[in-house]
Amino acid sequence: MQVPILKQGPYLIAVVQSSLSDSDLIQLRENLLAKVGQYRTRGVILDLTTVDVMDSFATRTVRDVAQMIRLRGAETVIVGIQPEVAFAMVQLGLSLEGVTTALDLEEGIQYLDRSGMHASTTVRAELEQPGRMRGDRRLGPGTAGEA
Repeated sequence: MQVPILKQGPYLIAVVQSSLSDSDLIQLRENLLAKVGQYRTRGVILDLTTVDVMDSFATRTVRDVAQMIRLRGAETVIVGIQPEVAFAMVQLGLSLEGVTTALDLEEGIQYLDRSGMHASTTVRAELEQPGRMRGDRRLGPGTAGEA
């Protein structure tokens, strides 16, 4: 089953409408990664509200997708995990460690809005200080390397 991926401002929202097979999860991963680059998105929301089962493969795939998206420069928020699903995941020892979760779509968007403003401010401040970008080995004015 194809998962619709909607563009909402700087974000992509993927709404999973039923439990997905392993091949559906892999297709979702490929589609999300392609669209993150295509739209230069700042954030991805994966809405799992209607999902009633998360097995080990689904959990691992969702966690991996979030990490891959982070490596592409965007942030992922998983929203809508139902109480029964959360309970079963904990009982089975399944974890979304390192992945941001939120109660619902509204909270997910609010989270991305807040984290996006912080990230934009940080990057802008670093760009305004030549020679001081992270990973830049040049020393700018006022540093110990000044002659």
